Amino acid sequence: MSHPERPPSAQPLDPELVALVVEVAGAPPGWARHVTPDARLDGDLLLDEAELAALAERLRERFGPAADLAALRAGLDLAGLEALTVADLQRLLPEDGAR
Repeated sequence: MSHPERPPSAQPLDPELVALVVEVAGAPPGWARHVTPDARLDGDLLLDEAELAALAERLRERFGPAADLAALRAGLDLAGLEALTVADLQRLLPEDGAR
Protein backbone atom coordinates (compact mmCIF):
# COMPACT_ATOMS: atom_id res chain seq x y z
CA MET A 1 0.00 0.00 0.00
CA SER A 2 1.36 3.43 -0.83
CA HIS A 3 0.90 6.68 1.02
CA PRO A 4 -2.66 7.99 1.57
CA GLU A 5 -3.85 10.90 -0.56
CA ARG A 6 -3.09 14.25 1.00
CA PRO A 7 -5.64 17.02 0.79
CA PRO A 8 -4.16 20.48 1.19
CA SER A 9 -3.79 21.26 4.87
CA ALA A 10 -5.71 24.48 5.44
CA GLN A 11 -6.06 24.10 9.20
CA PRO A 12 -3.30 25.19 11.54
CA LEU A 13 -1.67 22.40 13.49
CA ASP A 14 -3.11 21.44 16.84
CA PRO A 15 -0.76 22.98 19.44
CA GLU A 16 -1.01 19.84 21.58
CA LEU A 17 0.15 17.74 18.63
CA VAL A 18 3.13 20.05 18.10
CA ALA A 19 3.96 19.87 21.83
CA LEU A 20 3.84 16.06 21.77
CA VAL A 21 6.18 15.88 18.77
CA VAL A 22 8.63 18.28 20.45
CA GLU A 23 8.41 16.27 23.69
CA VAL A 24 9.12 12.87 22.13
CA ALA A 25 11.96 14.34 20.06
CA GLY A 26 13.55 15.66 23.26
CA ALA A 27 13.95 18.97 21.47
CA PRO A 28 14.11 22.48 22.90
CA PRO A 29 10.89 24.54 22.62
CA GLY A 30 12.28 26.70 19.77
CA TRP A 31 12.52 23.55 17.67
CA ALA A 32 8.72 23.58 17.41
CA ARG A 33 9.03 25.91 14.40
CA HIS A 34 10.22 22.84 12.44
CA VAL A 35 6.96 21.01 13.20
CA THR A 36 4.94 22.15 10.19
CA PRO A 37 2.16 20.34 8.32
CA ASP A 38 4.53 19.29 5.53
CA ALA A 39 7.39 18.21 7.82
CA ARG A 40 8.14 14.52 7.29
CA LEU A 41 8.46 12.61 10.55
CA ASP A 42 11.48 10.70 9.32
CA GLY A 43 13.22 12.88 6.74
CA ASP A 44 12.66 16.36 8.19
CA LEU A 45 12.11 15.88 11.92
CA LEU A 46 14.46 12.86 12.11
CA LEU A 47 12.25 10.93 14.52
CA ASP A 48 13.63 7.45 15.14
CA GLU A 49 11.67 4.28 15.87
CA ALA A 50 11.78 4.77 19.65
CA GLU A 51 10.49 8.34 19.30
CA LEU A 52 7.75 7.23 16.90
CA ALA A 53 6.68 4.51 19.35
CA ALA A 54 6.58 7.06 22.18
CA LEU A 55 4.61 9.45 19.96
CA ALA A 56 2.10 6.71 19.09
CA GLU A 57 1.58 5.98 22.79
CA ARG A 58 1.15 9.64 23.72
CA LEU A 59 -1.26 10.28 20.84
CA ARG A 60 -3.50 7.43 22.03
CA GLU A 61 -3.30 8.60 25.65
CA ARG A 62 -4.21 12.18 24.79
CA PHE A 63 -6.58 11.81 21.82
CA GLY A 64 -8.00 8.30 22.20
CA PRO A 65 -7.82 5.06 20.23
CA ALA A 66 -8.65 6.68 16.87
CA ALA A 67 -5.31 8.51 16.98
CA ASP A 68 -3.50 5.28 16.12
CA LEU A 69 -0.13 6.10 14.58
CA ALA A 70 1.00 2.48 14.83
CA ALA A 71 -1.96 1.29 12.72
CA LEU A 72 -1.37 4.05 10.17
CA ARG A 73 2.30 3.15 9.86
CA ALA A 74 1.52 -0.58 9.63
CA GLY A 75 -0.48 0.03 6.45
CA LEU A 76 2.27 1.91 4.62
CA ASP A 77 5.09 0.73 2.40
CA LEU A 78 8.61 2.14 2.76
CA ALA A 79 7.90 5.13 0.52
CA GLY A 80 4.74 5.88 2.51
CA LEU A 81 6.62 5.68 5.80
CA GLU A 82 9.26 8.05 4.48
CA ALA A 83 6.58 10.48 3.28
CA LEU A 84 4.51 10.48 6.50
CA THR A 85 4.01 14.08 7.64
CA VAL A 86 2.76 16.00 10.65
CA ALA A 87 -0.40 16.76 8.63
CA ASP A 88 -0.99 12.99 8.42
CA LEU A 89 -0.81 12.86 12.22
CA GLN A 90 -3.25 15.73 12.53
CA ARG A 91 -5.77 13.83 10.39
CA LEU A 92 -5.71 11.06 13.03
CA LEU A 93 -6.95 13.46 15.71
CA PRO A 94 -10.65 13.67 16.55
CA GLU A 95 -12.51 16.83 15.64
CA ASP A 96 -12.46 19.51 18.35
CA GLY A 97 -16.04 18.78 19.35
CA ALA A 98 -15.28 15.07 19.82
CA ARG A 99 -12.53 15.58 22.38
